[in-house]
Amino acid sequence: MPVSPEHFAAFIVASIVLLVVPGPTIIMVITQALAHGRKVALASVIGVGLGDLIATSLSIAGAGALLAASASLFQVLKFAGAAYLIWIGYKMWRAPVQIPGMSEADVASEAGKSGVIFRDSFLITALNPKGILFFVAFVPQFIDPALPYAPQAATYVLTFTALAILNAALFALLASGARKTIRRPLVMKSAMRTGGSLLMMAGVAAALTRRAA
Repeated sequence: MPVSPEHFAAFIVASIVLLVVPGPTIIMVITQALAHGRKVALASVIGVGLGDLIATSLSIAGAGALLAASASLFQVLKFAGAAYLIWIGYKMWRAPVQIPGMSEADVASEAGKSGVIFRDSFLITALNPKGILFFVAFVPQFIDPALPYAPQAATYVLTFTALAILNAALFALLASGARKTIRRPLVMKSAMRTGGSLLMMAGVAAALTRRAA
């Protein structure tokens, strides 16, 4: 095993604790699963997984250290991610919902297309500088100096990504299951608008946060 078993077990526990607290990406996964069903939810889960893989890999490769050193680069990426969160939240607020039993043709909104949902989930996850900075500070706590760094880093990146996918999938399955019992358009629309509002609020909060010194 390329990592210390004790460190690996501690990393898994810490990662699970971090992942079970819903963030903007999980809010989007839940809302899209409620509004559009399991197929679209799967696309958002894949987007979250790929976004986490890219972000954590860039952190380990040095992007995290670069962001920590460059205030201007951090600001650019922070505002880009915040603006995208607000835009996606606005689209979710405006988008019609797909009620179970309706034909796909009844809902022509772009927001219900799997490709668009995948793109949005991926970009929201990947364009998160605080996540990159956090991971570059998080992983070294579990690195065993007596073992080679690269295999340990790769193991932690892949493990965290797998746990993130599993976490998002569980939330998506729960939400899509609840969707089958919530067929009233008003309730579905309220869920969509609540998710959109939370994403816009997260975008505003991200834009206002400052980088830790």
